[in-house]
Amino acid sequence: MSIFTKMLPDILPGQPFPIGATVSPNGVNFSVFSKSCTGLELLLFDESNSPQPSRVIQLHKKHNKTFYYWHILVSNIGAGQVYAYRAYGLYAPDQGLRFDSSKVLLDPYARAVVGWDNYSREAASCFGKDNCAQALRAVVADDPKTYDWEGDLPLRIPYATTVIYELHVDGFTRHPSSGVSPEKRGKYAGLIEKIPYLQELGITAVELLPIHQFDPDDARPSHKNYWGYSTISFFAPHSDYSSRSDRLDPINEFRDLVKALHRAGIEVILDVVFNHTAEGSQDGPTLSSKGLDNQAYYLLEANQAEYSNYSGCGNTLKANHPMVTRMILDSLYYWVAEMHVDGFRFDLASVLSRSKLGQPFADSPVLWAIETDPVLAGTKVIAEAWDAAGLYEVGSFLEGSSDRFAEWNGPYRDDVRRFVKSDRGIVNRLAACVMGSPDIYLRPDYEPNHSINFITCHDGFTLNDLVLQLQVQRSRWGK
Repeated sequence: MSIFTKMLPDILPGQPFPIGATVSPNGVNFSVFSKSCTGLELLLFDESNSPQPSRVIQLHKKHNKTFYYWHILVSNIGAGQVYAYRAYGLYAPDQGLRFDSSKVLLDPYARAVVGWDNYSREAASCFGKDNCAQALRAVVADDPKTYDWEGDLPLRIPYATTVIYELHVDGFTRHPSSGVSPEKRGKYAGLIEKIPYLQELGITAVELLPIHQFDPDDARPSHKNYWGYSTISFFAPHSDYSSRSDRLDPINEFRDLVKALHRAGIEVILDVVFNHTAEGSQDGPTLSSKGLDNQAYYLLEANQAEYSNYSGCGNTLKANHPMVTRMILDSLYYWVAEMHVDGFRFDLASVLSRSKLGQPFADSPVLWAIETDPVLAGTKVIAEAWDAAGLYEVGSFLEGSSDRFAEWNGPYRDDVRRFVKSDRGIVNRLAACVMGSPDIYLRPDYEPNHSINFITCHDGFTLNDLVLQLQVQRSRWGK
């Protein structure tokens, strides 16, 4: 049963800022963006997997909405409170509107995500079917000032001396051969145990494959999503990577990892996926943004019932919509200021250079905001300068005028492989690679060490398999 805010003494109108759920001396302030919904409910749950909310609070347009932000302050709750939303409005896919009040929605600014024991991606995909008992929920996080960083500071290692080791938090320690304690294999805490090994390798940074909370069920039937390129929340550490059981433990366990790596002189770079989300195409589930304001969060085709798919994963985040730009920046701020990470590798970064109509353009608000932002000024920002729809910008990312973004140098990878294979006519190209690829990066003032040179990554063969493959080819050539 819904209860109107003006009738309850423990509820105040709240404020539109900060966005998300914020603990204060007066209680918890909730704020969420939705331009187009006609009504919103805040659901409060006693436990992570409670089938139904213990309290449903209806937000009132007059008292609880400022511009496009719905907000409310509940005074008798605090950190650890489990919550979610229901949004009401028109379901008209041909107009880009997909409101479905039967769906329980995750806060896009959730700091922790729970409800996995009962979660059903299928239930979230069926229009008109109430999925409350099978829906994901957010958790109100502690005030970040309560964590003791013990004087931890960014390392600020120059690109010129940076050696990056890309790894998967789970895959790096899940096998018994890792030597990690059984209860910590595949976890943030397990990675801490491997720090001496990382130091022996001589690396200066780990680039963690996606650790933003993702949907393991976004995969083919009977399979799980292993790689993590299926984000649900851009603010929450992936909970399966935590060795602890409390609903807020993933946050502090990840902080422990960052602090330990910094003590060892190793930076932390996150592989971030701001090009799409786990909500998929028109046939995908309604988990969060799709049900709060589909038109604002996603690029849509001329037939607005269909999603533009520049990511190759069913949908494309509308990164240059003002609200989505703000969310991306807020996420980056959070991971730098509150989680102390040192940089970001932007997956399919060229998607972020597409306009609200999907066309590539030089003056991308979100990219220039990242480029010039003072909070991010000391962090590494690395672009995978292409997308899944043919936009390839290696050497011309932000039309070659960026001073901040480094780029994954795909041609370096290809040319070095060709050289190792003994392809003909490759020596001059290899020489260019060694010099920082001046044939690609034409600006005379572009620093050569902004080219991120690599031979293998998560796309394709491991280095071991690549070497074996080349050995087989050479043996066939009789060399």
